[in-house]
Amino acid sequence: MGRGIAAAQVAAWIAVYLGLVLAPLVVLLAGAPPAARGFWRELSAALGYAGMAMAGIQFALTARFRHATAPFGVDIIYYFHRTISLMAAAVITAHVVIILADDPGRLALFNLAAAPWRARAAVASLLALAALITASLFRRRLGIGYETWRRWHGILAVIAVVAALIHIELVSHYIETPWKRMLWTGYSVFWAGLLLQVRLVRPWSQLRRPYVVEEVRRERGSAWTVQVRPDGHKGLSFQPGQFAWLTAWTSPFSIEEHPFSFSSSAANTRSLAFTIKALGDFTRRVREIQPGQRVYLDGPYGAFSIDRHPAAGYVFIAGGVGITPVMSMLRTLADRGDQRPLLLLYANRSWDDIIFREEIEQLRQRLRLTVVHALEAPPEGWTGERGFLTREVLDRRLPADRRTLQHFVCGPDLMREVVEKALYRLGIPLSQVHAERFDLV
Repeated sequence: MGRGIAAAQVAAWIAVYLGLVLAPLVVLLAGAPPAARGFWRELSAALGYAGMAMAGIQFALTARFRHATAPFGVDIIYYFHRTISLMAAAVITAHVVIILADDPGRLALFNLAAAPWRARAAVASLLALAALITASLFRRRLGIGYETWRRWHGILAVIAVVAALIHIELVSHYIETPWKRMLWTGYSVFWAGLLLQVRLVRPWSQLRRPYVVEEVRRERGSAWTVQVRPDGHKGLSFQPGQFAWLTAWTSPFSIEEHPFSFSSSAANTRSLAFTIKALGDFTRRVREIQPGQRVYLDGPYGAFSIDRHPAAGYVFIAGGVGITPVMSMLRTLADRGDQRPLLLLYANRSWDDIIFREEIEQLRQRLRLTVVHALEAPPEGWTGERGFLTREVLDRRLPADRRTLQHFVCGPDLMREVVEKALYRLGIPLSQVHAERFDLV
């Protein structure tokens, strides 16, 4: 019953997305068309409208509406956003290439000093889009920090869409009637509403529901756990394995927020914990957070949870700090007194890098938990698994009833991809493999 509802929700949201993307073509072509201008020019116009709709809907994909993201998971939504953004850029590029190939004389429109304003708006939109795509694809190579990238990502996206709307208005082809013009007015209001929701309404809600840091403690593997409690409100409930965006040292109106998985048990919502590995600028500063300091949360998000996938038992496959959402699930199962069989395959570089090493051993006393460690640089006398979690290791360690269990995979991208492929080749149905992606941008 639950899976049927989830499938229906997925289908419904896909239909909504396709409707929003295709609406401009359907509406603009309805009624009496304007005078024909030739096949290639009309094809270019169709691609331009479709690309504009695809680009504009990206605002909705990253607005974190829980009802829309719940059936998929935010990590999947962001991955889709990235893919569709590239497709939208390709469609818009095709729009420009075709219209220039149809008449090379239109290259003169790139002379902004003499070009009409409709051409200037188009060029501004294209330049903003090109800068946005380049910065997103090569952010790390260009040495652009996350906060700087995110700030300019939003600015460039708004410039690209607003300039494109101005271009459409000034060209006026296919929007000559009031009801057709109303379509783009509606889209403009929709996008403006999304910006208000994301930049004003949601931050205001977070500002009224702050959290206070109770403790910051050091963990193995260059990780730190930040424990917080709600300040003057009931807090939030979450499913084990989910995550939230954390804002520290600034107000929620700032763009400096970062997604982290809960590492605490979902059975205790009065004290929430996030375990964070020092990998970047913000994460290296986590140790500087002080008890009593106010922070803000936006969540919960994510579909990476045992509560969404009932099974006779579970297999958890983690690498490094990928143990964080898994630890939330293990702690929750222990607090619930759950005695279903569990297998944890945990890969690390060394024995001292194993985050939660001691507590994992303690959890074996409360759960039917089997733990298998795989180390790249094991200590002398090590008898466990060495190296990476390969197909051979998985085949050797997974239980005989592996095809009846739900598998949760979280870790660095390369490890996750290798494990997913190995599980598929071992005959595990795709519906029983759930992966959490670290990199949302």
